[in-house]
Amino acid sequence: MEKESPKNSVLSKFNSSVTDKKTPFGILDCIGNTPLVLLKRLFSSASIQLYGKMEMFNPGGSIKDRTAFNIITKAIESGEINGYTTIIESTSGNMGIGLARICHYYGLRLILVTDPHINPLTEKILKTFQAEIVKVHQNDGMGGYLKSRLEKVEELLSLESNSFCPDQYHNFNSPLAHVETYREICESLGKAPDYIFIATSTCGTLRGFAEAAAERNEFPKLIAVDAEGSVVFGREPNVRIIPGMGASRPSDFLIRNQVADVIHISDRACIEGCQMLLDLESILAGGSSGAIVMALEKMLPNIPANSTVVALFPDSGERYMDTIFSDSWVEEKFGVVNEMV
Repeated sequence: MEKESPKNSVLSKFNSSVTDKKTPFGILDCIGNTPLVLLKRLFSSASIQLYGKMEMFNPGGSIKDRTAFNIITKAIESGEINGYTTIIESTSGNMGIGLARICHYYGLRLILVTDPHINPLTEKILKTFQAEIVKVHQNDGMGGYLKSRLEKVEELLSLESNSFCPDQYHNFNSPLAHVETYREICESLGKAPDYIFIATSTCGTLRGFAEAAAERNEFPKLIAVDAEGSVVFGREPNVRIIPGMGASRPSDFLIRNQVADVIHISDRACIEGCQMLLDLESILAGGSSGAIVMALEKMLPNIPANSTVVALFPDSGERYMDTIFSDSWVEEKFGVVNEMV
């Protein structure tokens, strides 16, 4: 029997994945429908109903599974991606993992442009899914590496004749992924919440929630949680080391009047929030979830009694055991742990 060539093997995997509608429970069908849990201990003295949307229960461990899946599947449906297309994207971590699993499933080559802040465990996961990693080391002068990463993506796209960039920073299939996220929350509650706290970077999630709520004629107050040192909301740039939140360039998705308020949180406070969430609710979550906890604490005096509040927790803390949840790392970056306030 003639052995199938590697190229034909890749194409066969892609074709079977795209056309096989008989298997309803492939791994990609596990994306979404994450739990909404009542948080009884966090801010227990406040007269609100507080819920956490647990996006770490996506198979890739983060909300970016939704974004990656929606962008890639829509591009396959439109013919922008075929079995020989190389996917090239910039990522600080979670989007990369979402893309890595999806591209591996479809048999697509994936090149990810990252920077020194990528979590070491995240990098190992990406390589396990056969993603190729290109790392930039030139700080963009705006507190991060995003401009340098995007320039490298453009360079790589020019070298690959059959390539596709998911472009999570501009592709409107990114916010459209969160029409479903918002629907899930409302379905779980039986109504629209009064407040939703959302960590921002590309602002795709924020935009998606705003559009989905408006489409349903519902008006929850969307609270954007941004990093100190991020320029998304017009502040001066500064160095940030906690990945996944904030950006060193303005967002193309942000419509300012869709946001009820914005709260900026420091890297150090992110870590404190992660520890609070762990200590009080036994939830191990990443830095942007910690930022949301601290933003909630700041905002609580202004939230009316009996309000229903949803905190969107974007990812798991398991990949941050050597950073956010490491006393030695925290001491090295921020000083003595027990002096944190």
